Amino acid sequence: AALMAIQSEAPAEGSKSTRLINLFGEIEEERCGEIAYALRYLADTGKRDKDGKLEPIEMIISTHGGSAADMFAVYDTIRLIREDDCEITTTGIGKIMSAGVLLLAAGTRGKRRIGANCRVMLHGVASGHVGQIYSLENELEEVRWTQDQYIKSLAAETDMTQKYIKKLIERKVNVYLTAKEAVELGIADEVF
Repeated sequence: AALMAIQSEAPAEGSKSTRLINLFGEIEEERCGEIAYALRYLADTGKRDKDGKLEPIEMIISTHGGSAADMFAVYDTIRLIREDDCEITTTGIGKIMSAGVLLLAAGTRGKRRIGANCRVMLHGVASGHVGQIYSLENELEEVRWTQDQYIKSLAAETDMTQKYIKKLIERKVNVYLTAKEAVELGIADEVF
């Protein structure tokens, strides 16, 4: 499987254990199910320090994107774990596109890193449906809701406003960003 969760054995005095998850490739149901489970497993088995904080988890991401619904499953899992005093370090390498942008931004503020050569791409929600007009109207409402949720969530995790994100999406083209631009917009915190 493309997913790997690693938790090292008990670390030597003064060192940290490695608690690592990777998301390489398409954001789709099976992979996201594995990631959500791995995140919960690492959070549930993590040790707490004297301040009550759980050992941090690192998630390495390189993706063209994929399913918005599956992205939200991972995003909500990350939010749940952050609320339990567990830092999530997100590291973007290679490509962070579409649904992957929110997942990179979902890391704990100050703990979101991006490779100097990584490309970031934003666009509106894509959908394709066929059928009777009533079904298509219903599906269009769902796509609008999904895009609105994506915009609200991305605004909450970055320095971008909902209005600014909507302007980017209304260009109706893929919007590409450098790692430096991603940091300037608050999608990540530092370039490495």
